[in-house]
Amino acid sequence: MFRALGHRNYRLFFTGQLISVVGTWMQNIAQLWLVYRLTGSALLLGLVGFAGQIPVFIFAPVGGLFADRHSRHRIVIATQTASMLLALILAALTLMRQVRVWEVLVLAALLGLVNAFDIPARQSFIIEMVNSEDLINAIALNSAMFNGARILGPAVAGVMVAAIGEGWCFFSNGVSYIAVIAGLLLMHVAPREYAHRAISGLESVIEGFRFVLRTGPICALLLLLGVVSVTGMPYAVLMPIFADRILHGGPRGLGVLMGATGVGALAATLTLAARRDVRGLGRWVLYASSGFGASLILFSFSRSFPLSVLLLLPAGYCMLLQMSSSNTLIQTMVPDELRGRVMAVYSMMFMGMAPFGALLAGAMAHRFGAPVTVALGGAVCIVGSLVFGSKWRALRGEARQLIVAQGMRSGEPAEEMTGQMDALSNRKAGTPEPS
Repeated sequence: MFRALGHRNYRLFFTGQLISVVGTWMQNIAQLWLVYRLTGSALLLGLVGFAGQIPVFIFAPVGGLFADRHSRHRIVIATQTASMLLALILAALTLMRQVRVWEVLVLAALLGLVNAFDIPARQSFIIEMVNSEDLINAIALNSAMFNGARILGPAVAGVMVAAIGEGWCFFSNGVSYIAVIAGLLLMHVAPREYAHRAISGLESVIEGFRFVLRTGPICALLLLLGVVSVTGMPYAVLMPIFADRILHGGPRGLGVLMGATGVGALAATLTLAARRDVRGLGRWVLYASSGFGASLILFSFSRSFPLSVLLLLPAGYCMLLQMSSSNTLIQTMVPDELRGRVMAVYSMMFMGMAPFGALLAGAMAHRFGAPVTVALGGAVCIVGSLVFGSKWRALRGEARQLIVAQGMRSGEPAEEMTGQMDALSNRKAGTPEPS
């Protein structure tokens, strides 16, 4: 389950990120509560979410191009440093009691711009820290680390916000970046060969989009991820309203609710980390997106704080299982020379579509209320998963061919390659084979 940690570079990355991401989750919760405290507006909560994530949608293709043409290691060092500076600026403004909502919006937008370069580089950098055999495990452990922090960060933030205010959460986040930057600087990264091609940057970006659109399995996975990002994931933006007005838990309650989602997500990553191959992950994506939608619908009807906490456990489990399974499948199907650009499209669907959902959720919650908004989002997730399921069966053969092709190029062990080729041969011969 922890075999990727046998690689020194990944071990340094994992340790630094574990500390840093706890701080990131503290800032996320504190920032939501700060905006809610200053305005009490569901619409502005949605607007802050929009400002923080729309740059990913706009600039992620450029970030993916940078990740394919330049050192991913150096890009991640630069983006993590920029994120640290933005967190410290927000901390200073808040601690001096001079912070305004427009300043939070601007800083959120700048952080989103940094993430547009950070996410494609960081996602595509994983395979440079491990080998192809341990890629699935590394992605799962990365998600486990992220969601373990998701449990601790909101809980600590809830206590700190109630006791000493939001500013110290922002400051703690800024300081936490030192750990990941130090880990990155201690790495020994082998130089990567770059394909020098006589095409412009725009043509290179278009090449990445063209690959996604022409590759049915990847396109289907990303479309479903986009649907869930727009309609389901914005429930988190409305969580301060549930915590305060509906469940009467205050900032501590907000931390517990978000932490419950993290517990479920952590369980999902440990489930994925135990796997050694990608067979069956397509079905996991289908079931997980359906389960996420159903959990959101049930949560929207709950008026009991303990019951709401329990319902967020399967919501977090299913949400993370879909996201990580999709990530794993895509990374095993894409050639390395296109990895940064394809992961940029993944970033657009996962984080870039979320601001549209956050803005829509804020407007709908302002008009119809937060429970109705979350319930409708869950229903759309279920419909999207059913459509995906109807298409995936016809795409499994192409997915197998892509996985086998990339395994051959990366020098995958012969016994694993033989198993994959046997699966493909069985399918061609008409023998049923799970996918």
